Amino acid sequence: MEDKRPTVPWSMKILSVLLVSLIGFGSHWSSGVTGAMKTSLKKELHINNAEYAVLTASENFIKTTLILVTGMVTDRLGGASTMLWGNLIYSAGSILIAAATTVRNYRFMIFGVVVQSLGDVATQVAQYKVFSSWFPPSHGFASTLGFELGLGKIGSFVGQATANVIADKTGDFSWVYWTAVFMNLFTNVATAVFWWFTRWCNNRFRITHDPATGEKLTENNDKFEVSKMLRLPWPFWMVCLFSLFQTSTASIFSSNSTELAEQRFAISAVTAGWYSAISRYMGFFLVPLIGLFIDLLGQRLSIMCLTGLGMLLSMCLAAWGPTVAGTAASFGVYAVASSMGPTVIIDSIRTSMWYQEVFGTGYAMKIAINNSMSIIVDIVAGVIQDADNDSYDRVTILYVVLAAASTVVGGIMLAMGFFDEMIGRLQWSRKKRVANGDRINELKEQFETDGRAEWNRKLSLSAFAAVILLVLGAWAAYFWGIATSYY
Repeated sequence: MEDKRPTVPWSMKILSVLLVSLIGFGSHWSSGVTGAMKTSLKKELHINNAEYAVLTASENFIKTTLILVTGMVTDRLGGASTMLWGNLIYSAGSILIAAATTVRNYRFMIFGVVVQSLGDVATQVAQYKVFSSWFPPSHGFASTLGFELGLGKIGSFVGQATANVIADKTGDFSWVYWTAVFMNLFTNVATAVFWWFTRWCNNRFRITHDPATGEKLTENNDKFEVSKMLRLPWPFWMVCLFSLFQTSTASIFSSNSTELAEQRFAISAVTAGWYSAISRYMGFFLVPLIGLFIDLLGQRLSIMCLTGLGMLLSMCLAAWGPTVAGTAASFGVYAVASSMGPTVIIDSIRTSMWYQEVFGTGYAMKIAINNSMSIIVDIVAGVIQDADNDSYDRVTILYVVLAAASTVVGGIMLAMGFFDEMIGRLQWSRKKRVANGDRINELKEQFETDGRAEWNRKLSLSAFAAVILLVLGAWAAYFWGIATSYY
C-alpha cells in the first residue's frame, strides 16, 4: 500500500539536528574536563602518569567491551530510544565521578568513569544513527555531522578552558566535575524532548529515501541484521584503518596537551588550559564548512590524506621543536588538521557502506577500533613518560609514528581511488553521485554476486577477526596497566 504521508520537511530535519547537537553539547563539555585537569588529578589523587593513563583508558575499555553490541541494539531499537537511556546512565556516572573527586578517591573515580562510559557508549552511536536515517550521503549527512561536531568543539572548548578557572576560583577542583553534573542534567531534558519529537515525526511523515540509489533510510530495523554486519565492504575497512592511526594520534595528543603546554611554556595550569583548548577547538568554524564541502564536492579521500599530512607536521613540530615557538606552531597546525578528521571519517564510513540499516553497527566498529588503539597507546605513552622523568621529549616520537602511519594509509587510499570505483566513489560530488546512482547499485550487486561474494565475505570476516584481536590486546594492556599501578 502506498504511503500517502508527506515527506519530512527541511524545517523538521534542521530542528532534529539542533536538538541532537544540544544533547551532544553536554557530553562534549564533560569530555574536555579530564584532560585539562590532568595536573590537578595527579596532585590531588596522588597518582603518576601510568595511573592517570589507566583512568583515561577505563573509559575506552568499556567502549571496546560493549560498543559492538550497542551498535547492533541501536540499529534494532533506533537512535532516539537508545539516547534516552544512555544519557541517564551517563549522568549517573558523572555524579559518581564528582563524588569521587570530592573524597579524593582514585579507585572510586575509576568506577565512576566506567559507569559514565556505559552511557556514553550508547549515545555516541545513537546520535549519528539518527542523522543517517534523516540524511543520505552527499545530501546533508556530512553537513549535519559538521554542525554537530562544530558545536561539540565549542562545548569541549568551554569545558577545557574553564575547568582550571573553576577549580582556581572555588578552591576545590571537584567543583569542576559537579558543574559537569549540572550540564548533564540539561542534556537529559534535551534528550527527552528529542525522543518525543522523533515519535511525532515517525507518525506524521513517511520514510526518507536516498535520491541516488533509492535506498530506504530507517532509524530502526525489524530484526538484528547480523549477516549484513559481517559483509562490510573493503573500502569501509580502509577508512577504519586510517581512523585507527589518525584518531589515536588526536586522542593521545589532546589528552596531554594541557600538561604539555605547562611544561613547554612554563605557565600555570589555568593559562595552559586556555592554550590547549584553543589548539584543540579553535578550528570549530572549519568543521561545518568541511561538511558542506564534502556534501557538495566530495573529495573524501583527498581530505583524509590532507588530514594525515597535517597531523604528521604537527607531531613533528611537537617532537623536534621543543621550544615555545615550535610547540605553539604544533598547536596551531593541530587545530586545523584535527578539525578535518572526524567529519570526513564518519561520512566516509557511511558512504562506503551498502546498507544504511547497519550504519550503527558499522560506526560502532569504528569506535571499537579507535578506543582499543587508544587504550594501548595511552598505556604505552604513560610508561614512556614516567621513564623519562615526566618529560614529553621521548613520548612525542610515538605521536609522530602514529601520525606517519595515518598519512601512509591516506596516501594509499587516494592512489587506489584513481583505479577502483569501489573506493573511488568516495571522491564523487553530489552531482556525480546522483548521476551514477545506478552504477552504485551495480557495484553493490557485484559485491554480493558475480563470483566475488565469497571473497568479499572472507575478507570482511578476516577484518572483523582482526578487530577482535585488537580489542583483546587492548584489554590485556588495560589490565596490565591496572596491575602495575596498584602493585
